[in-house]
Amino acid sequence: MMNEFSLINNYLKKLAKNNPSALKLNDDVFFDKKKKFIVSVDTYNEKIHFPNFSKPHFVIKKILRSSISDLISKGVNPKYYFISASGNKHNLNEKNLKKIVNALREEQKKFNLKLSGGDTVNSRNLSFTIISIGFSDKIIKRNNARLNDDIYVTGNLGDSFLGLKIIQKKYKVSKNKKNYFIGKYYCPDLDNNLSNYLHKFANTSMDISDGLVSDMTKLINNQRLSFELNLDKVPVSSYLSIFLKNFKIKKDKFITKGDDYKILFTASRSKRKYIQSLSKKMNQKVTIIGNINNNKKNKILFENKIKNLSNYLGYSHNF
Repeated sequence: MMNEFSLINNYLKKLAKNNPSALKLNDDVFFDKKKKFIVSVDTYNEKIHFPNFSKPHFVIKKILRSSISDLISKGVNPKYYFISASGNKHNLNEKNLKKIVNALREEQKKFNLKLSGGDTVNSRNLSFTIISIGFSDKIIKRNNARLNDDIYVTGNLGDSFLGLKIIQKKYKVSKNKKNYFIGKYYCPDLDNNLSNYLHKFANTSMDISDGLVSDMTKLINNQRLSFELNLDKVPVSSYLSIFLKNFKIKKDKFITKGDDYKILFTASRSKRKYIQSLSKKMNQKVTIIGNINNNKKNKILFENKIKNLSNYLGYSHNF
């Protein structure tokens, strides 16, 4: 068995070695600096990336936001998108198609996007692929952290994962809180306003999709540096905090599972005051949750104890 990254490294990486824009197939996007052209590609399958298609309006919003999040976390405004769908007369019926179109229209207006093409295929299984495109002469790449950088995360983590668990009927909460958590799962808040300022302070960045610890590992996986994450400092919403207290669950079980689509980045300590001031000015939560060091071993802290990193790895595609 191998995961997505083993597949890329063992079979595909050599095919891209003469293409610097491919960023060694070790980043979230394709970046042609001369043409100021940035592309991300994502595929979403039913029962893997979303549990079912009973709410097509929300599923489409989720997959589009998760796709453009790749660009936003790089300091790039998404401009165009392509969408391809594989399905059949049951899941892509007229009723569902109208809901899909309405959802796309709402997202286009919210994020200033333009549909630019796509494809449709008849298939037994439901699947979508989205290509997102933006334009810039610079991006914030992975593997550009500096020694002693602070590690930051935007917003709160964990709401989306609880939303998924509620959909799967693992937990029962009040109707109000159910709507809140499921809403965070299907419609994650993207910090696109902060994205416009990332170039001023972030050394390296990506979005959190597969989980905080997994994505932090990817963020510096080609550097001779290590990270220390303090899970006690990871922010959660008041709703999640109350839920954890009522169910007597520790927050580390929820904040490392992924589907948050928040921006994970590092920045020099000298940027602390600027980031703090910008955060306050924009009313955007930005929190220091760790640091970059050269201790040769990544470290996870929770409740003042060193934890086993392997216990916090999020989602992985295995083949």
